[in-house]
Amino acid sequence: MYWLYLKILEVFSLKSRTRLLALIATILMLFITFGNHSTRVEAANDSDVLKVGMEANYPPYNWTQTTDANGAVPIDGTHAYANGYDVQIAKIIGKKLHRKVVVEKTEWDGLLPSLTSGKIDLIIAGMSPTAERRKAINFSVPYRKGTFVIILNKTNKYVTAKSLSDFKGAKLTAQQGTLHYGLIKQLKGAKREPAMRDFSAMRQSLISGTIDGYVAEDIEYESYKGVNPNIVAINLNKMPGFKVPYSDSVTSIGVKKGNTKLLNEVNAILKTIPEKKRQQLMITAVKQQPKTESTDKKTGKKQSWLVTTWNQYGNMILSGIGMTLLIALVGTIAGFIIGLLVGIVRTIPTPTTTGKKIGLKIVNWLLSVYVEVFRGTPMMVQAAVIYYGIAQFWHLNLNRTLAALIIVSINTGAYLAEVIRGGIISTPEGQFEAASALGMTHNQRMWHIILPQAIRNSLPSITNEFIVNIKDTSVLSIISVSELFFVGTTIASQTFQFFPTYLTISAIYLVLTFTITRIFNLIERKLDGNRNYNLMANQIQVGNPKNSEGNN
Repeated sequence: MYWLYLKILEVFSLKSRTRLLALIATILMLFITFGNHSTRVEAANDSDVLKVGMEANYPPYNWTQTTDANGAVPIDGTHAYANGYDVQIAKIIGKKLHRKVVVEKTEWDGLLPSLTSGKIDLIIAGMSPTAERRKAINFSVPYRKGTFVIILNKTNKYVTAKSLSDFKGAKLTAQQGTLHYGLIKQLKGAKREPAMRDFSAMRQSLISGTIDGYVAEDIEYESYKGVNPNIVAINLNKMPGFKVPYSDSVTSIGVKKGNTKLLNEVNAILKTIPEKKRQQLMITAVKQQPKTESTDKKTGKKQSWLVTTWNQYGNMILSGIGMTLLIALVGTIAGFIIGLLVGIVRTIPTPTTTGKKIGLKIVNWLLSVYVEVFRGTPMMVQAAVIYYGIAQFWHLNLNRTLAALIIVSINTGAYLAEVIRGGIISTPEGQFEAASALGMTHNQRMWHIILPQAIRNSLPSITNEFIVNIKDTSVLSIISVSELFFVGTTIASQTFQFFPTYLTISAIYLVLTFTITRIFNLIERKLDGNRNYNLMANQIQVGNPKNSEGNN
């Protein structure tokens, strides 16, 4: 393999090699900078910090806000804060344990793997201790009992339903991965629409009329009604024949299996919180949940949604834009370096010696596997596997941003490897022959003749990959990276203004991609040089009388 390493380095001259190493060093520094929080998983069990996993996107249980008002706690890795009923319960537990509460903002589907991989200590997110979940994690005693309802618009024809069979033909849904979705089966004749990712999506679908209603707890109705008075809730628990196991109707705190000490401590603390205080905490949470101020506090005049949202969440949006550009830029540059190296290796001529020939075949096979795996699987799946898998099997707790940079880089490298390889092998054979006729070695041909053309011809594909990376950072919400889309989803869930929020986020994406495209087009034109030139402009014109004077 050392021979292969030398072969790659020989492709580059000393000067260019120094530049390449400097670029790689810069990329590594960025990775190290954002990976300085990468620690062993045991750090999640620090005696000073209690890491609590929640969506921070499900008011009044939990939400995201821009300040620490009303006793909010910091969200790890961001400048935002989390508050809500779950947060206040977590603070009580943290105080009793003498540990500072820090929220790990995590998508619902990522809560269980975060806990089992050791990234968090507790799940406090309005989660019910269903039998299926108990197979993966342990649960505390309940800290709240809920009532199940169907939330509909007032004008919907099913608002008069009195029995389970009255929902025949109704298009209903619930949050993905929750027991609510399974409850729809008890409504005879109801059409169970595909489960949705979060309550923001369901609320938007209800407003737009794509569904008739969705199943949730009564507190979701109380929360949503505060900003949308045009909804009603039908109590399913009062309908004859509706059955829900007790364990499915309560919410408990999730604890990793084997952590019996923490489970016992949490149970003991929960038993000291009287029911009256719990009810008061929920009432307070409903009152304090974020609402977009539509009037200027100084003038009292009504403001547009865009102005009020920017005043309230402007810093979050700018932070999301910065994170999106950082991940896309570093991922594309690092991916280009990976793709360039892989492309060079996969086009090395077959060596004459047996050992080198076998070694090159093995390396080419491994690189082919890498390319096929990362081109053939979605980035969202790669993100979940890498982020949670590394913690699960290697006990290494990667920082979310570092994980995102690694994921985008290796994904981009797999695509660009084939682009650059195609650019190399598409170079006309005559250029190889001409370079050989001039006495150039393979390495000289590659660096001076082939690579400049291959990279130049690949520039449109590299530009396209950069544009794709800007948009595809949105899938990194699966590991809760606070990029632009993740921020937009948070804002939409707090303001309940779904269409204008996502329209604004779309406009920002369009501005980013349009600007990047124009910049790369300018670079391409610079590399093309001036095409309007005369090959004979600097030659002596044979028939020019001025040039022939003195020869007569």
